[in-house]
Amino acid sequence: MNQQSLKVRPTDVPVLNASGKAVLPTEPNCLSQLAHIHRLRDSELNYRDHRYNIDMQMLRNREGLCAPLRMGMDRFAARQIGRLPFLTSSNVMEDVLTGRCDEIAFEDFLSIPEHNEQMRQPHAVVEKSMGIYL
Repeated sequence: MNQQSLKVRPTDVPVLNASGKAVLPTEPNCLSQLAHIHRLRDSELNYRDHRYNIDMQMLRNREGLCAPLRMGMDRFAARQIGRLPFLTSSNVMEDVLTGRCDEIAFEDFLSIPEHNEQMRQPHAVVEKSMGIYL
């Protein structure tokens, strides 16, 4: 599983093509130019998994198969630990195992939607997750 790094060239659109006529799907228009997704986005989304896989490959080459297998089993067990459905998990155990507890990342100070505190009725949420709601 040898993956090469992604070389990214800037492809900014200097002027939007805002013609009033109907265009074919192959021609650039304002919506397609504004909805442009940068190629670096996919690389950044998979960065942690890619780095973890490289670390496990290096550990396997140095220590043998037992060390990365044990670390993978520990990480799997940490992901299985959950809370009641109305409480969100902080995933502290997995962060400690992967070393993310020492990093301050984008989602730590700007937050992501699933970490928002929501007050819901605990009994209603548990009944819904068990399928016994009316």
